Amino acid sequence: MSAFVELAGLEKRYEAVRALDGVDLRVAAGEVLGLVGHNGAGKSTLINVLAGTVVPDAGRIEVAGEDLARGYDVTTATDRGIRCVFQELSLCPNLTVAENTRIVHRQIKGRGWQARARALIIGTLDAIFPGHGIRPDRRIGDLSIGRRQMVEIARAFTETETPVRLVILDEPTSSLDSTAAEQLLAYVRRRQADGVATILISHLLGEILGAADRVVVMRDGKVVADRAAAGLSRDDLVGLMGHVADQPGEGQGRRRLDAEPVLDGPGPGGRHRLELRRGEVVGLAGLAGHGQTAALLDVYDRPRDFAAVGKLAFVAGDRQSDGVFPLWSIKDNIAVRSFSALRRNGLLDEAAVTGLALDWQKRIGIRTPDVRNPILSLSGGNQQKVLFARALASDAAIILMDDPMRGVDVGTKSEVYALIRQEATAGRSFLWYTTELDELVHCDRVYVFREGEIVAHLAHDEITERAVLQASFRSDAEAVA
Repeated sequence: MSAFVELAGLEKRYEAVRALDGVDLRVAAGEVLGLVGHNGAGKSTLINVLAGTVVPDAGRIEVAGEDLARGYDVTTATDRGIRCVFQELSLCPNLTVAENTRIVHRQIKGRGWQARARALIIGTLDAIFPGHGIRPDRRIGDLSIGRRQMVEIARAFTETETPVRLVILDEPTSSLDSTAAEQLLAYVRRRQADGVATILISHLLGEILGAADRVVVMRDGKVVADRAAAGLSRDDLVGLMGHVADQPGEGQGRRRLDAEPVLDGPGPGGRHRLELRRGEVVGLAGLAGHGQTAALLDVYDRPRDFAAVGKLAFVAGDRQSDGVFPLWSIKDNIAVRSFSALRRNGLLDEAAVTGLALDWQKRIGIRTPDVRNPILSLSGGNQQKVLFARALASDAAIILMDDPMRGVDVGTKSEVYALIRQEATAGRSFLWYTTELDELVHCDRVYVFREGEIVAHLAHDEITERAVLQASFRSDAEAVA
């Protein structure tokens, strides 16, 4: 197939960091290209160049055979049908769903533009995510992160005068439950028949292998492999990425029912109590947006109602809104939860702050040449590592985790899982909401949520994908009742 996009010799440097080091990339019309690599491998910089938001230091950019390296920007990319769904969502939270759609379609104007914008976005949402339940007049800031992700994805596929030719999806399913993720990937495959190409970036390697025609692997700013997806395995990709990751195994859960309770309170809906014991890792599962985050916030905001024993720390999954302090350095973002313990004679001990940050940079593998750099100099996955470091470096006995592995690569996930097990063995307790069913194997017990309440409580040996999905959907008998 002829190339729709061809990038050659792309280079980009940020001070001492060489983000792109002579990258070549080719995408054909109607192709689904999987792009993988560890956090900091150069993926985000590469797609930002293609989206027109980053100007490369050197290299060639061709779209449909036209050399566009000079003056290539967002308008150039958009006018040629290139759309990007960024990992850090770009929607305006104070505007409605329809108003956010109008922002990217300047052709929608004049009398009745609101109705046209509403019809455009709802029609696309219906096509991609049947049963989405999103109203076009809802403010983006009032939607859950999963529904915001749906709107961002649907907006990228909307068309007015310019047809969509290439959509870049950067961790598009990171906030979606398994049903919505399957709906999206099925839609991507349907659009192939229309000649729409897709670049899919995901740390869920099974998702890449199931959806992509070809897989490109990046490491240290370079393309190190370009292979047909057929015949590749997860282990092949992990090896090409240059990191040996542990596979989740059976028997990793520890039943600690004889340990002292550190949380014990009424669960949402009243069917089950929400309990957590010392040294336990307890999972919250179910379809996204069914009350798991609200339950974590209830515990965090009202610890006395849950008879909490010890201090709490919270690892946010929506790092953009609830996690990082964007104007602060990496070291201060790591240490902020521990500032009170790092004071000497009433003043913050900068040497102690830096020492704490350097220790956790090493322990959790935060990729930066200097912890004094701004937090926003890090990739999304490395920002998430900072949030983990902040919680684990603190004196908290109970760690609440709100789908924290969004945008984190497979190698880092393995390291964090091991760190969680290590901390749990030492006596820390974890309450962990995750949209990734594979992560539940690391839990001792799991509470399944549906429609804002706990509907099932699974012991470790009962935690299977089938059991979780069965509990996540209302049965015919329940629906009749």
